[in-house]
Amino acid sequence: MQVGVFAKTFPGSEPAGVLAAVRDAGFAVTQFNLACAGLLSMPEDVPEEAVQAIDAAATASGVGLVALSGTYNMAHPDEAVRDDGLHRLAVVIKAAAKLSTPLVTLCTGTRNADDQWAHHPDNADPSAWADMAREMEKALQLAERHGVDLGIEPEQANIVTSAGDAVRLISEMGSKRLRIVLDPANLFERADPEAARAIVAEAVERTAGHVALAHAKDRFADGRFATVGQGVVDFADFIARLKATGFDGPLVTHGLSAEEAPGVARFLKGLV
Repeated sequence: MQVGVFAKTFPGSEPAGVLAAVRDAGFAVTQFNLACAGLLSMPEDVPEEAVQAIDAAATASGVGLVALSGTYNMAHPDEAVRDDGLHRLAVVIKAAAKLSTPLVTLCTGTRNADDQWAHHPDNADPSAWADMAREMEKALQLAERHGVDLGIEPEQANIVTSAGDAVRLISEMGSKRLRIVLDPANLFERADPEAARAIVAEAVERTAGHVALAHAKDRFADGRFATVGQGVVDFADFIARLKATGFDGPLVTHGLSAEEAPGVARFLKGLV
């Protein structure tokens, strides 16, 4: 299991500097964001020179690119906004293929038109799931064409809120290209350590065989997000359970400052 970090944890818009910072903080791999190459996270185009610069920086730093962020609101109430997001996702997927990056991470979306990570009461309406599923079908066609996997993450504010939802969507889509990104801190909002451990354990068991990438973020008992090791998530238990299912993929941390990164790298490497 390789320990990594979101590239956006570190400031800068030059891939060489960002990936050197990832390496120097003690991480072997990264989930890259095109903003770290001076582009929009979801650009309309990725120039060939940008691809070359990212590839050269990865080679020079020795940092593996295990995922590329491709999030847009797949359940936005405005179809035109979804269409634009899909167009940009196609650009990201093509870039991932050129970089030999195996996974593009998604956001299953929300009916909140202002924030793709914010809850909306209409998320529970069957039409929200239907719109997201139609979007996912189109996204998977792109993924199949370019030989890239897509990762969905159970997230309390989004349409796919739970491990059960994620497995359901994979079943409905019927594509081996659709995988799961499992972040223990996104599986609940408020919990004490015992309850959090039980929720995470059930999710790991439910998603076994479908997880392509694990995230490492924490929560305080009152619901606020926290840096790994400071909240209620039992990461030793989470990692042990992932290993028991046969998972040997990347464990990528985020939601931390650049200054905290070396300490988190040491903490996670001590567990894996």
